[in-house]
Amino acid sequence: MADPFILRPATQTENASLGGLIDEVEGQFATMFVNARNSLRARAAAIDPQLSPIGYKVLAIIWRDGARQQGCVAEEMEVDKALMSRTIKQLEQFGLVERSIDPSDGRAMLVSMTEQARGRFDATVSRARRVLHDRLADWDIDEVRRFTDLLAKLNESPL
Repeated sequence: MADPFILRPATQTENASLGGLIDEVEGQFATMFVNARNSLRARAAAIDPQLSPIGYKVLAIIWRDGARQQGCVAEEMEVDKALMSRTIKQLEQFGLVERSIDPSDGRAMLVSMTEQARGRFDATVSRARRVLHDRLADWDIDEVRRFTDLLAKLNESPL
């Protein structure tokens, strides 16, 4: 992974106005990150009031990819295997996941969502999509297209 703090050399023509605008962008990102964290907590609580955000993220990976080895989920989330084991055990206790022996590797365990968890997760995803559609419904179609293009441009640049 590239170092996210590598800076390109400063130029002598740094624009003070641009610097101020970039500071505003940073403030908007900070607000967006707080809102995203709050949304993640609310989504987790909608599935189970005791579900932690990390448990929700585990469910999101399994929902997206299907049954996965617990170690692979830990790697993807960049957490240690002990934390993942505790999280999976808690998800099992809540009736949200099931573990089974991986038929391709008898030493490993596959983690899959229960039907109950899948239904609840689908509902939270559907609600989040409706909220986004509602928030952008009053925007002009060209604004939404421009917003999409700018987000894509930002996501394509190395951070």
